[in-house]
Amino acid sequence: MFTTRPEIAGTFGVAASTHWLASSVAMAVLERGGNAFDAAVAAGFTLQVVEPHLNGPAGEVPILFHDVRDAGGPGSGIGLLCGQGVAPAAASIEAFERLDLDMVPGTGLLAATVPGSFDAWMRLLLDHGTWRLADVLAFGIGYARDGYPLVARISDAIKTMAPLFETEWRSSAAIYLAGGGVPAAGSLFRNPDLAAMYTRVVAEAEAASGSRDGQIEAARRVWSQGFVSETIDEFCRAAEVMDTSGRRHTGLLTGQDMANWQAGYEAPLTYDYHGFTVAKAGVWSQGPVFLQSLAMLKGFDLGAMAPDGPDFVHAVIEAMKLGFADREAFYGDPDFVDVPVDTLLSDSYAAERRALIGETASFELRPGRIAGHGGFVARSTGGDAGAGVGEPTVPGASGEAAEPKILRSGATSGDTCHLDIIDRWGNMVSATPSGGWLQSSPIVPGLGFALGTRGQMFWLDRRSSAALAPGRRPRTTLTPSMALRDGKPYIAFGSPGGDQQDQWQLVFFLRHVHHRLNLQQSIDMPMFNSVHFPGSFYPRTARPGVMLVEDRLPAATIMELRRRGHIVEVGAPWSLGRLSAASKDGPLLKAAANPRGMQGYAVGR
Repeated sequence: MFTTRPEIAGTFGVAASTHWLASSVAMAVLERGGNAFDAAVAAGFTLQVVEPHLNGPAGEVPILFHDVRDAGGPGSGIGLLCGQGVAPAAASIEAFERLDLDMVPGTGLLAATVPGSFDAWMRLLLDHGTWRLADVLAFGIGYARDGYPLVARISDAIKTMAPLFETEWRSSAAIYLAGGGVPAAGSLFRNPDLAAMYTRVVAEAEAASGSRDGQIEAARRVWSQGFVSETIDEFCRAAEVMDTSGRRHTGLLTGQDMANWQAGYEAPLTYDYHGFTVAKAGVWSQGPVFLQSLAMLKGFDLGAMAPDGPDFVHAVIEAMKLGFADREAFYGDPDFVDVPVDTLLSDSYAAERRALIGETASFELRPGRIAGHGGFVARSTGGDAGAGVGEPTVPGASGEAAEPKILRSGATSGDTCHLDIIDRWGNMVSATPSGGWLQSSPIVPGLGFALGTRGQMFWLDRRSSAALAPGRRPRTTLTPSMALRDGKPYIAFGSPGGDQQDQWQLVFFLRHVHHRLNLQQSIDMPMFNSVHFPGSFYPRTARPGVMLVEDRLPAATIMELRRRGHIVEVGAPWSLGRLSAASKDGPLLKAAANPRGMQGYAVGR
């Protein structure tokens, strides 16, 4: 079948990401003797610079990895590093009630959780990498100091936010409108404050220790207990920031919150499917929806269905609706909520849920019933939960590639970045960094980056499994993927896209497994997703029965889906999905990246 580019293949190393510069940085590290973990860290910090509308230093990142030295470890040799920060100690439902808020604002300071990305990358480098701190940060510092070519969507984001920057978020105007106006797409853009911040982190770390490990540990302290956290603490206490509530608020995040938290390891959740063992982050993410969908779809002969036909699309969409309904009813931080994971991933429960998939589209949100667990589904009061076929409320519906949707009020629906790397030794990384977008909150003066707003994913309803509480992780949409084939590490993949991440990844994976499409073919095939369930981002709208498709999906498929009752909204031909993937097929390393948006690239040799 036609593909936009070849599937990359080689034996030395491969890297794929949502930005060509990050992919190139990763490959440069591999060429200079670094391993996949060194390459991932260098690429991760590069993404913070070159995709500031999609992630930043104060964001978060879940990381799945395979270290060839730990082949017998938990998760069948696949590990999980949680870089999702928690709610501040002062962040409680009572605190928001005192502010007369029934929803965590989608922008500003109130939604800030503890920044998780920096410490997670440092833990990965310390425990699995080989390079020194200064070397992995050199690429990102260089692009921030010397400039990088601005992609069109960054310029568009700045243009949309410019009125708010000029009137309210003036520290953001100082960075992004520094030339007196909106920087043009393709122009060389610099962030000297960000470069200076990371340069100082390196300098203080090197002054504290002469050893590689000592410098990395020192950098972690500089971030969480030194000048970075002190500056953030002062800003959150003093700045009154306009947010989506239409009012100005100071923040809840403190330096002590940052000092009390660090990224941690845990075993991923796994599910066996047709010879593959798929690994995902736990129920503090939406990742298990992917696994639940596999469990339900195991009862269908997907290989006998055309990968762009109505039977395939209908089965996958209906399974995902049920999986996301369970997300709303049961998923939350397992340190606070008793989530019945074993039941949710059991064959008996999957069979019960599968029986609900009929011949026509469902319009109800139908979570399962598990005695003694969850079951309550919070409902948004911030938008039209019953919106029909009117104005699109999610990225992609209007024909654009999945990027943050920014309203004139400053409200945003989030998106992110992704990277997949495999080195010549067989080490693998799949990571999905996000948060701290330039449109999420004002730039912290002197640091060059904005705080994240992942706290908007909390519900301010005590009955919800994803209710806000101090020290709790928000139920994130970030969800990298990794899988073994016949017990051996095989593939790393993922996508930006908020609530669409696991939907697009599932479609990609099923086409690769059942229809034997290669990585690039699976990415390039016409994509689709549901917007049936409540969104994770402000204002949390749901559109029952609605699905989005690219107009490259066959007309006969679209017609049949509509006959089955689906509300099908047809978007531009290359508008849904930003996948990338890398695999190890015996001695061959392969990689592919999304052509949508003309930004992602895979490289390797």
